[in-house]
Amino acid sequence: MTDTTLQLEDAAIDLDAVAPAKWSATTWFAVISLAATSFALVSAEFLPAGLLTPMARDLGISEGTAGQVVTATASVGAVTAMLSNVLIGRLNRKTVLVGLMALAVGSNILAALASNFWLLLLGRAGLGIALSAFWALSVAVVARLVGANATGRGMAIVTLGVSLATIAAPSMGALISDWLGWRSAMAMTAGLALLAMLLQLLSLPTLPATASNSLADVFRLTRRRGIQLGMLAILLLMTGHFAGSVYVRPFLEHVTHLATGPIALALLGFGIAAVIGNIAGGRMADANIHVALVVTAALMAFAALALVLWGVHIGVAFGFATLWGFAFGMAPVVLPTNLSRAAPDALEAAGSLMVASFQVAITTGAVVGGYVVDTYGPTAPLTVTAILAASTAVLALLQPRS
Repeated sequence: MTDTTLQLEDAAIDLDAVAPAKWSATTWFAVISLAATSFALVSAEFLPAGLLTPMARDLGISEGTAGQVVTATASVGAVTAMLSNVLIGRLNRKTVLVGLMALAVGSNILAALASNFWLLLLGRAGLGIALSAFWALSVAVVARLVGANATGRGMAIVTLGVSLATIAAPSMGALISDWLGWRSAMAMTAGLALLAMLLQLLSLPTLPATASNSLADVFRLTRRRGIQLGMLAILLLMTGHFAGSVYVRPFLEHVTHLATGPIALALLGFGIAAVIGNIAGGRMADANIHVALVVTAALMAFAALALVLWGVHIGVAFGFATLWGFAFGMAPVVLPTNLSRAAPDALEAAGSLMVASFQVAITTGAVVGGYVVDTYGPTAPLTVTAILAASTAVLALLQPRS
């Protein structure tokens, strides 16, 4: 089945015209190995959130300094996103993916054994390379595995690992850290990466490169109107999401007046809804990508606006926090699929632009959200979310159909 899609990156094709194909057991195994990869990488990315205090104490640094391990991962990842598909040249993509997981194993082991902050930072930088390079390749690889018109469903399974890791990693990391120490928790992520690497070795077919990318090719792709609109959609929606979502807890504390226990339940509902949104987003993206993008953005805008207007009521707060989670679960499937539809002949280069757009959006959202919450109060970040998500919905309605 995989062999029939090897030419995806050689010639532009109408993605919606490709006949659907039934997935074989081999295809399922391959896609699940990529989901395991995303779970392992994102678990390692989010793990420090539950480890900062013991990590800082052990290394003799402040918690603020320890928090820079997250910055190192994101900063290195932003650069890697633009260069990874250029540097791999014509290497077999299976070899590249396995190599990235080997790098993740080594990076997590280095972080677990680090005797000082700089070795820890180096290990986290290696993780940033593996993380961004994997996502830059992900859409192209999934399209080759499942066929062009099932890319949304394939990406839904892969990004399911993200939702599960987002829910599990910080809490499990904190529990394991209290039980066995933060280094054991960090070593656990090396074990997850090793398991994902073994699954890749067993399940992925050979994926010879069909083209060699250059940085000029990547930037040349930005001249396409569809790519410009796809990148703008990512920047708007994800900047809005990260501007507001980081401050949902302060909102629930100061506006809804919830205690820690109910807040934890609300955030759990957010996470569970995100998992369901992953699945729904994949099906909608394959059926009609433009409708999927409008629905994703409109649901997020409505949820954030409803929280601003009526979030003082506990039931409303719980319900619309859950709806926001559902929309957020759809986004990592719908946004990359939307971007890829504008570059069926250059999926790897489009993947680089996709990851770079996400990284810029995450950074911008954090800066904007921090400024407005300090300046205007706990409802302001959610207002920003509503405005930018609504703008994304309008953009999707105006986007020309391919």
